[in-house]
Amino acid sequence: MKKISYFFGLITLGLFMGVTLAQEVNKVGENIQPDNLFPKIKFETAGGTIIVELDRIKAPITVNNFLAYASKGTYDNTIFHRVVKDFVVQGGGYDLFYAEREQLPPIYNESGNGLKNQLYTIAMAREKEPHSATSQFYFNMGDNPGLDPGKDWGYTVFGVVMEGTEVLDAISNTQTHVHPELGWEDVPVKEVLLKKVTIMPEE
Repeated sequence: MKKISYFFGLITLGLFMGVTLAQEVNKVGENIQPDNLFPKIKFETAGGTIIVELDRIKAPITVNNFLAYASKGTYDNTIFHRVVKDFVVQGGGYDLFYAEREQLPPIYNESGNGLKNQLYTIAMAREKEPHSATSQFYFNMGDNPGLDPGKDWGYTVFGVVMEGTEVLDAISNTQTHVHPELGWEDVPVKEVLLKKVTIMPEE
């Protein structure tokens, strides 16, 4: 019984520490343009610029998480490592050498916020576990209702592209393959560089 109690005590402590860390990350994001409900982000890619408006009303945890990563420079000089035509363009996790960028604690899934995985929206990538999103994001390159919540958790949409849809269209048409060393599918044959992500000044 003592071993079982100790085991569950460790689990409880781990969950508590994870929640505490996530709350600290959220505070970092909260303090970035705290009165701006729709912060704008500039994505400078090798093929042009994309401007995205985030929605802090519908997805406050997710937006603050993204702002925390952006303010740290986590997204600078990363790649779009997964491209599926008419489906998604995904990035935010790896540099040019496919080394993983530093991850902050996972965040709560806000996929039930009413925002849909529609063409030219931005959403959070995650693992099978619903509350596992960290830094990776994707752009919807079509209407993807299968990514919205239903009986199961969906994928959290937290903004929309305001400018640069033609840049995303070009990326979506990039030739892909199975990476010969990593074994990943849908990897661009020629790396698609995300040079810099900037939080734009308030208007």
